[in-house]
Amino acid sequence: MSASPAAWARVALLGASAAALAAGIAGAALAQTPQGEVRVIEVDGVISPITDRYVSRAIADAERSGAQAVVITLDTPGGLLSATRGVTETLLSAPLPVIAYVSPPGAHAASAGTFIAAAAHIAAMAPGANIGAASPVGAQGEDLGETAQSKAFQDTAAMMRAIAEARGRPSAPLEAAVLEAKAYTAEEALALGVVDAVAANLDDLLAQLDGRSVVIETADGRRTVTLATAGAATRRAPMGLFDRLLSYIADPNVSFLLISLGGLGLFVEFWNPGLIFPGVGGLIALVLGLAALGSLPGNWAGVALILLAFVLFGVEFTIDGFGVAGALGVASFTLGGILLFSHFGTPSPVLPDLSVSPWALAPPAGVLALGVLLFAREARRARKAQRGKGVPLPVVVGMTGTVAEALAPEGKVRVRGETWNARTPDGAHVEVGASVIVRDERGALLEVEPAAPGGG
Repeated sequence: MSASPAAWARVALLGASAAALAAGIAGAALAQTPQGEVRVIEVDGVISPITDRYVSRAIADAERSGAQAVVITLDTPGGLLSATRGVTETLLSAPLPVIAYVSPPGAHAASAGTFIAAAAHIAAMAPGANIGAASPVGAQGEDLGETAQSKAFQDTAAMMRAIAEARGRPSAPLEAAVLEAKAYTAEEALALGVVDAVAANLDDLLAQLDGRSVVIETADGRRTVTLATAGAATRRAPMGLFDRLLSYIADPNVSFLLISLGGLGLFVEFWNPGLIFPGVGGLIALVLGLAALGSLPGNWAGVALILLAFVLFGVEFTIDGFGVAGALGVASFTLGGILLFSHFGTPSPVLPDLSVSPWALAPPAGVLALGVLLFAREARRARKAQRGKGVPLPVVVGMTGTVAEALAPEGKVRVRGETWNARTPDGAHVEVGASVIVRDERGALLEVEPAAPGGG
């Protein structure tokens, strides 16, 4: 006697429940942190709010999972002062030992990276790495001179002294990295006491730190932790997918290209309503570009000039190619790219020199300039042909055009690259994007009718 469908359903449900329970137990076992594990956080690129959030979350997760220590591998040119303060505050109040390791060989912890390394319980470097300020000039290449004595620099120098005192490091060489843009090799930093070890790789570092005691100071009080890191298991703590995306687009060139693509997409959508994809894609690109700009020291005047460029391109195409508006659009686009990350205030002692690469700016500017030039040339040819035939002659009758503004019964159509006022003589309504045939020309007004499917 065969089992009923209801019985089979109960068996399947019990089997699925058992499988889910087994998977949960296996997942929990895999998620358990081995005793004495060391969590590894990778920090590279510009220090931004994304970095601050990533470090804070990774340290909190390591503490919850029972890791004995956290290693932050550093390779950064610097970053935002606000984000740097956030990261250093997290490290100074970390509930477990944090080790900053400037690696791999050839890496650098410049500007903001120096603050992060100094704020860790233990600082180390790989051979060939360097630490300190990247350059003794400001964001625009200006000599700091007396600017180094400004309030912002003095405040940042005081921040470095406070970190040095909290971690028992010599303040003089660290303060010189702020006020004098001093930079040190791994061996120099070790000799000055800026870092505590020089290690060839992570395993070498953990072997050197084995048995070292670290004082942990939190709101709950002070305690001493002795590291047992020789041969300890390590686990990397990668960024989440969303933070990884934001970190990738938080690049001057990527941000510029996203904002430019956003402006182009919106321009195409407004010029040819109803296409949908350019408008939606452009809006997404623009939002992502502005989100990236929010993680960088961007200049909103640059954004305004880039978007103004596409408005000017729209004016150029609407007035049928006189060329002036298009040329102004190319100039506005280029100037916007140059100004997008320009900073004219007091230079920051922790911020690297950020700008849009000429290799990212020149190609799109060149393509836009070429497009404007070709459009203006075709428009001039059309006007010459019209003048040669005489104004009264119907120069567009019989041509096929596209509805740019719905005919109800009057609207606008695009014919031969020009925008015309148009109407349907029988009062018919024609939607945007539909093809029409010009049947008569009455001055600046065309009489059109819908094109037959598949041809004129």
